[in-house]
Amino acid sequence: MDARNFQSRVLLIFSIMTVLALGIASLFPGAFAAKEGSPGIKQATFELRNELTVNVPEGAKRVRVWFALPQENDPAQHVSSFRVEAPYAHRIERDSEGSRVLYLEAQNPKQKEFKVLTSFVVKRSEVRVSVDPAKAKAITDADRARFAKYLQPNKHVEIDDQIRKLADQIVGNETNPVRAARKLYDWTLEYVEYWVKDPKNKKASPVGSTSYCLTFRTGNCTDFESLWTSLARAKGIPTQIVYGSFLKPELRGQDQDQSYHCWAEFYAPGIGWIPHDVSVADLYAGDYPVNADNERLVRLTTADGTFGPDPARVNYYFGNLDERRVVWSRNRDLIMSPKQDGEPVNALPKAYVEVDGKEHPEKTGWVRKLTYREL
Repeated sequence: MDARNFQSRVLLIFSIMTVLALGIASLFPGAFAAKEGSPGIKQATFELRNELTVNVPEGAKRVRVWFALPQENDPAQHVSSFRVEAPYAHRIERDSEGSRVLYLEAQNPKQKEFKVLTSFVVKRSEVRVSVDPAKAKAITDADRARFAKYLQPNKHVEIDDQIRKLADQIVGNETNPVRAARKLYDWTLEYVEYWVKDPKNKKASPVGSTSYCLTFRTGNCTDFESLWTSLARAKGIPTQIVYGSFLKPELRGQDQDQSYHCWAEFYAPGIGWIPHDVSVADLYAGDYPVNADNERLVRLTTADGTFGPDPARVNYYFGNLDERRVVWSRNRDLIMSPKQDGEPVNALPKAYVEVDGKEHPEKTGWVRKLTYREL
């Protein structure tokens, strides 16, 4: 082959690769935003130990456990060194949203309790997505058909006439999904206050409820995101809720539940899926008194323990996520695999357990402990 033919072939191959890359980018517009190793992107690596202790009622014949696992298909986290320790045969399944779940079943268990332990290393990257409204396109009927399941209500994420009317009032005639989503974000920050700001007078719902959050104007992360998601879906903006945990510096190495955290993602054509964390942003929105009643609660509700008025943080959490978190599952009203005997599972930030076909409740039926160290 002479030099001229060789050069022509190289140029042809390069052109084909460029076209393919542009084609992929058009199919997944957000896929090339803030990749691992990009300049300025924060990263952190954690070693986690996630332990589930199940209390076995006397006379129980069948105990089934679905234990949340770190998700390997999340682009912001890489999971390695994954191990399972359990007294019964176990396997990895997927729930109705495609999230990996550890399943095990105990027939006629004799012990009063048993433990299931997962351990792994997770490398997390900060998530940054462009929220430039000029890059977004209006959501089409084809988009809504494609993401139809992300526009439907859930048991506790209601979409009724009240929600539709309220969403219309907030968004008005805005059709740009980024601008519309930001209006809903700002309204939620103005209307709702995280319960930890005033724990003597405010409480969270036990299930993550749109109606609770709207009625009492308070709640936890799931209440905030339920309300925001109801309003966004009512305006035809595809939205999903992501469940995970914060890896808070103050709780490093502590063997305790460490709770969970959730946030939302909405879809904007021309950009892709955009995350936001309106509940955490609320800890940086406006002035509020800090005292002996709420100081520790407020401190433990953010990723790094900071709080207080900070408009830059409020803006940051619309489109960006910090690196101190891990993803366990996505969305609500889950059907497990194998299928559970009870109703759809509200959400899976920790585990779901059944004993003889009935839901085995958290705290009295089982407890989770999450311990981590930073590498």
